[in-house]
Amino acid sequence: MKVRTLVLAIAMLALLPATAKADEGMWLLSLIGKNYSDMQRAGFKLTPEDIYSVNKSCLKDAIVGLGNAGQPFWHFCTGEIISSQGLMSTNHHCGYGKLQEHSTVEHDYLRDGFWAYTLDQELPNPGLTASILVRMEDVTKRVKETLSDDMSESDRAAAIKKVSEEIEKEAVEGTPYSAKVRPMFNGNQFFLFVHIIYRDVRLVGAPPSSMGKFGGDTDNWSWPRHTCDFSLFRIYTAPDGSPADYSKDNIPLSPKHHLPVNAGEINDGEFAMVMGFPGTTDHFLTSYGLDETMDITNKLRYEIRTVKINILREEMAASQATRIKYASKYASCSNYWKYSNEQNKALKALNTMGVKKQVEEEYSEWARFQAPKYGRALDLIREGYADRRNVEEANQYILEGLLTGSEAPLFAARLANTFTSELEKDKKADLSRFEGYIDNFFKDYDQAVDQRLTAALFGYVYSHMNPEQCPQFLIDANKKYKGNWEKYAANLYEKSIFANPEALAKFMQKPDAKKVAKDGLAAAGNEALKAYITLNQSLPQASQENLQRGIRDFTDGILQINDKKGKLMSPDANSTIRLTYGNVMSYEPRDGVSYHYYTTMAGVIQKEDPDNAEFNVPKRLKELYAKKQFGPYANRKGEMPTCFITNNDITGGNSGSPVINARGQLIGLAFDGNSEAMSGDIDFEENLQRCICLDSRYMLWVIDVYAGAKNLIAEMDIVR
Repeated sequence: MKVRTLVLAIAMLALLPATAKADEGMWLLSLIGKNYSDMQRAGFKLTPEDIYSVNKSCLKDAIVGLGNAGQPFWHFCTGEIISSQGLMSTNHHCGYGKLQEHSTVEHDYLRDGFWAYTLDQELPNPGLTASILVRMEDVTKRVKETLSDDMSESDRAAAIKKVSEEIEKEAVEGTPYSAKVRPMFNGNQFFLFVHIIYRDVRLVGAPPSSMGKFGGDTDNWSWPRHTCDFSLFRIYTAPDGSPADYSKDNIPLSPKHHLPVNAGEINDGEFAMVMGFPGTTDHFLTSYGLDETMDITNKLRYEIRTVKINILREEMAASQATRIKYASKYASCSNYWKYSNEQNKALKALNTMGVKKQVEEEYSEWARFQAPKYGRALDLIREGYADRRNVEEANQYILEGLLTGSEAPLFAARLANTFTSELEKDKKADLSRFEGYIDNFFKDYDQAVDQRLTAALFGYVYSHMNPEQCPQFLIDANKKYKGNWEKYAANLYEKSIFANPEALAKFMQKPDAKKVAKDGLAAAGNEALKAYITLNQSLPQASQENLQRGIRDFTDGILQINDKKGKLMSPDANSTIRLTYGNVMSYEPRDGVSYHYYTTMAGVIQKEDPDNAEFNVPKRLKELYAKKQFGPYANRKGEMPTCFITNNDITGGNSGSPVINARGQLIGLAFDGNSEAMSGDIDFEENLQRCICLDSRYMLWVIDVYAGAKNLIAEMDIVR
């Protein structure tokens, strides 16, 4: 529950059944001892040192943040080590991009799944990283010693950067580790995180997408679910156990800790905790920020992406090759397309705006008797959001419609700028060193699809964007082509040297700076970038610095209010490792509707629809189900469990996180939230919030019975 007035808090609690209270919070592991009594009451059987310890192996040593080489500290998903040989499980949708990269029309791993029955069959994934926390430390005092209230925000940021780099360097000197200082509570606290980051992570197994993405967009963000959302990877090291780039001489990681996998019963009400790397939450968001989120960010993202989603669906349904190329891109686009719409619905239904205003009323009453900076905070926030409203709206159109909607314009702009720079230095410059980047782009690209996206999205932006902020190149194009955006796009792509690999290869054989300068596709991308930069430069710097200051002071005030009440508060998620605890729990989302806490394979069969790709069921699964060949993984009723729900507090980045029982055993993988509480990233709803999890028994059944990967079962510690 967020900070509310006493009256509101009492009213809300009165509406909740005694067993329905969830524990909001994504807690820092080193401070989890403060929550220990609450965790014990929820059913936890271990100690805080079993979760986090620097001196002995513990649960943290089995939790993996999945990242990319360029941003190893920003984790797009979570995984967990489930064997002494570095075997790691995560969600199917977390491994989806790698499955797509390895897929061809001849070897369609998206359609058919993939299994390595020996180590030499496992597939390398350059650029994929696996990060494990070594230790963390509160460095707030040292950072704040370099700061003062009369600093400008830019000076403050520079001071934080300087001292953070000093702390990071000291922390890893003479070690193979990496370190990062991260702000908490909107810059009111600072923590150092030291990780060991592995760079050789190989694909081991995954079910076909018809199982791993069963239900597709229709079931996304909803319960009940029957999705077999897992994939398997393995972490490799150099022979001496240190992180290393891919090499045939590398060996499987010998981890400090791995999770036993529970194949026993999961009961309603039993303890469940999730450990992982949640991406971002905004629990301290004010009503002014909420208005921007709902009316601009979510609304426009959903509307603009709808145009893109509809085109991709048509194109992917018409061609297997196109489906493979665009599968990962579609999944990335559609996930937050639906999220944005569902979150707005939940925010309205739960009157989150009213809750935020109540919080602000309580804060304002408190601030009357505090230092002047606290009294000014909400005014600074209100003015800051008001000053940037029109710019944020225009930015959404440019980002979603012009820069990230189709791919070729931005690709052409970046490459054109690079080529121009090279050719200015040397008219006969060798551009072959860019071939790797070019090949990687065109691997999953179709000119006809991208051209269609450009026509539709550029036309949509022109028609819907505020004319006063519309980029001039769109206005000129509309006039020249009389609103025929298909003709406009066709002309761009037909004449561009960047629109297809053949044209670009021909150009690179005989580079010519004049051709680059005249390229219309590159010009469109550059004009879109220019419009984006110009818009952001138009923001009053003082106003935006005041907004940052106001948010920090408001958050500080909220912390003080809650500290006086004796209420613990967790910092917003920022892709650092966290723990959230609660219970397996059914729920009643609305009058007359009650949801059970688990689902079974019977629901997979009931949902089957051969005419709907989202609900296709593999023939082998149907055969095994008909014969009730569930192996040792059925529950006590003889059912094959598929998914279950808990009341854990999670968000994006938690995908693939282990769901761990009271004894430290893996019982499932977190993979989704429920639409009724999509407000959770902004305001946790304790009665409705649910974390949707894959049952570990379904994962084991697929590996063992469905895929016959006995080699993988043999290396796990399975608790029955």
